[in-house]
Amino acid sequence: MVGPTLLRSLWSSSTRNSSPSSPFAPSRFFSKLNSFSRAFSAAASASTAASATASAPSLDPNHLRNVAVIAHVDHGKTTLMDRLLRQCGADIPHERAMDSISLERERGITIASKVTSISWKENELNMVDTPGHADFGGEVERVVGMVEGAILVVDAGEGPLAQTKFVLAKALKYGLRPILLLNKVDRPSVTEETCNEVESLVFDLFANLGATEEQLDFPVLYASAKEGWASTTFTKDPPDEAKNMSQLLDTIVKHVLPPNASIDAPFQMLVSMMERDFYLGRILTGRIYSGVVRVGDRVHGLRNNDSVAEKIEDGKVVKLMKKKGTIMVPVDCAGAGDIISIAGLASPSIGHTVATAEVMSVLPTVVLDPPTISMTFGVNDSPLAGRDGTHLTGGRIGDRLMAEAETNLAINVLPGLSESFEVQGRGELQLGILIENMRREGFELSVSPPKVMYKTENGQKLEPIEEVTIEVNDEHVGLVMEALSHRRAEVTDMGPVSGAVGRTRLSLTCPSRGLVGYRSVFSTDTRGTGFMHCAFSAYEKYRGPLGNVRKGVLVSMGYGTITAHALMSLEARGTLFVSPGMEAYDGMIVGEHSKDTDLDVNPVRAKALTNVRAASKDENVKLTPPRLMTLEEAIGYVASDELIEVTPKVIRLRKKYLDANKRKTMSKKPRE
Repeated sequence: MVGPTLLRSLWSSSTRNSSPSSPFAPSRFFSKLNSFSRAFSAAASASTAASATASAPSLDPNHLRNVAVIAHVDHGKTTLMDRLLRQCGADIPHERAMDSISLERERGITIASKVTSISWKENELNMVDTPGHADFGGEVERVVGMVEGAILVVDAGEGPLAQTKFVLAKALKYGLRPILLLNKVDRPSVTEETCNEVESLVFDLFANLGATEEQLDFPVLYASAKEGWASTTFTKDPPDEAKNMSQLLDTIVKHVLPPNASIDAPFQMLVSMMERDFYLGRILTGRIYSGVVRVGDRVHGLRNNDSVAEKIEDGKVVKLMKKKGTIMVPVDCAGAGDIISIAGLASPSIGHTVATAEVMSVLPTVVLDPPTISMTFGVNDSPLAGRDGTHLTGGRIGDRLMAEAETNLAINVLPGLSESFEVQGRGELQLGILIENMRREGFELSVSPPKVMYKTENGQKLEPIEEVTIEVNDEHVGLVMEALSHRRAEVTDMGPVSGAVGRTRLSLTCPSRGLVGYRSVFSTDTRGTGFMHCAFSAYEKYRGPLGNVRKGVLVSMGYGTITAHALMSLEARGTLFVSPGMEAYDGMIVGEHSKDTDLDVNPVRAKALTNVRAASKDENVKLTPPRLMTLEEAIGYVASDELIEVTPKVIRLRKKYLDANKRKTMSKKPRE
């Protein structure tokens, strides 16, 4: 717009050499005004072109690199992400900044995949932090389709383990170009020979998993994520000017290919992650496969229905966001190959396609591994129900489980009988995390023990088999092998641990049902000095019934407050799970029997009052501290005729049938 001051100056210059009554004055004024307007328009269009040119690199796929960080549990993925973010100028509020869920920070493991982006030398790197535990393999599977490269982090002291093989197999299957990063080389036990040995083991692993020639030609870097440096040559103490992540970032830019995507094609995006926001509603995150999206564009959601694209919802892009470091930043537009978050659609979820209105074809979705274990979630119907929780009904439990299945594709929820739901997942840790989240949200529920999901092929019963890697002190090898032999495990390899005196590494295959509940037994047997990691391998022939893996239990036959007087006489019967002052009811499990049979006991029996004075005082009763079950221990401990009562404050074990006579009747029926 031309301002009044400018108009006055134009008028005065056009009338300076003529009288105000001259007929040429207005014509000169308007001609000057037109020429000025043309100059102003040209300048404006030039500035628009300049700004478009300035923003062009952000839409150019050649300036993008999409990389996933994959590794075994505790090999340093999240710490590495911290150092990369800090190197590129992001503000890190605390260590393990990418672990944003409270349970992740408490347990020190990554549960959900997260995406962030960092800028490095005119390139934008979209980094995906993935879980290392096989139970959360669905998180790895659904994000590997978004990236072209992967940083495989391997502990230089431990080498590749069971879950290293699991996550690497997923990456190679999708054709990703891996970069091997040997982490923790600053440890005293790690030498150049150790690193060479680990490197050759990783190469063999690549070859065994069917890597291509291009994937086998992977660069190797040595790093200490804790100290914040990476190097292309082996060193334990690089010079001060090289104590950073520059060499790793340069390797990513050089080795990982930019996304092969077209900006000129219509907009299409596959949804890989989903979250809810109180103000924006559903936020869909995924990689743009083609085209450009801008705020305000008309889009719709599509899904595959019997090989036919079905429209779910029409809508408009209300907001575009991109994770920069640890914060979400709004952006105006994004191009093909980029990983972006969109708000504005309420119905599409993970695996669906978001596209412009003229596109009616869906993008191929990721095929996930099938679940291997199931548990039944139901209403808590114990005599103590409703004291702690706020969400008690089957409807509320069902809604929460359905919402979980929508955001986590590795979980299936099937309605069962009488307000119960069968929840299928990858392992007891994955389902245990779900139960823990629900109890923190105020839910009360009863949970059945995990059941393995069998298959039948050609009339033969198949069961899931897991690959187990165990490292223990030599004196515990016999105890561990005896316990696993009862659980139908078979040893595939055994040998000393390189660089550690008196340690043995075992590689075994074991049925999933045999490993349920073994982790706590293993920790006790090895006095906390051993470590064990498992990963799903394949479905194989059923190996037969398990041996004797658990004793009987002490079952309460009284209702009320547990007394020290009653527990004093029960201590000789086995290990107690309760302490004086707790509540008990008929059918509740209060301890483990020292024999293989169940025993009914009365833990609420009070001392009879008489008028005879005793020399000893009641307050001198001293009890052994009870074994208080955590949720994971309870899931692994309960038998097929038992349940776990989960409330926000307590976890109790109980019999499925609380009445003793009903239990006797049901015990005579043949088991599955």
